[in-house]
Amino acid sequence: MTPRVLLADDDEAVRAMLQVALERDGFEVVAVEGVKDALTRIANEDFDVLLTDLHMPHAGDGFTVVGAMRHTHPHAVTLVLSGYPFLDEALSAIRLQADAILVKPIEIASLRELIREKLAQPIARKPLPAESVATILEHDLAATIQDWMEMVEQDKELTCIPLNFEDRTGHLPNLIADLVNRLRLPSTKTALISMAAREHGDLRRKQGYTAAMMVEESRILQVSIFNTLQKNLSRVDFSKVLLDVITIADEVDSQLKQAMFSYVEPQPQPAWSVA
Repeated sequence: MTPRVLLADDDEAVRAMLQVALERDGFEVVAVEGVKDALTRIANEDFDVLLTDLHMPHAGDGFTVVGAMRHTHPHAVTLVLSGYPFLDEALSAIRLQADAILVKPIEIASLRELIREKLAQPIARKPLPAESVATILEHDLAATIQDWMEMVEQDKELTCIPLNFEDRTGHLPNLIADLVNRLRLPSTKTALISMAAREHGDLRRKQGYTAAMMVEESRILQVSIFNTLQKNLSRVDFSKVLLDVITIADEVDSQLKQAMFSYVEPQPQPAWSVA
């Protein structure tokens, strides 16, 4: 049976060269240029080998692909390509799941021999335990809020309005709880509007936030959520991760829309007495 290789690299020249060379050596190669395409293939097809770049284009993108392969196809040979051989932190993290880390440029003959060797001597692996994105966000709520706060404190526009930690972050548990509920909602059911987001918008308007500040605060929340998932790749259930990422983006945008109603709807005017 012809070994199937998933090749993931955003460099078109490298990707084409490796695909041609591996196909010439008798492998069936599926080549993709990014994380999204790689995850889709992993979820829907069987592979014997993964060959992925560590950065495509962002640092650590290969972690996501490796984690998905380990969860979905635990017996597949997993090889990582890196142009930076001295990234100790990255290498130590990925050694836990990768069979080998190869430094670019790689000799095709050496790569072919390594793949054949790994396929001939498979390592028995148990599937990695997986948790849903909703469960991870629920368990790591405090870390997500702290990450959000650290980014907000570096934003001069947002910190021009002095607020203590509680006033600055008090809305986040409710917004993230609504997000977690949305992630757990069956696909056949319609998501409810986040009343917490509407209340947050009213509060922020009273505190003096501008519409632009609301948008920036929401953007930081989305970044913080994805940072939490990035830190927990070894635990993520990759069978649903693409849909969950789409749901997260949609829910955060929906919450921002609800919060912004306070900025577009007429506000009640004070009653004036007539002498």
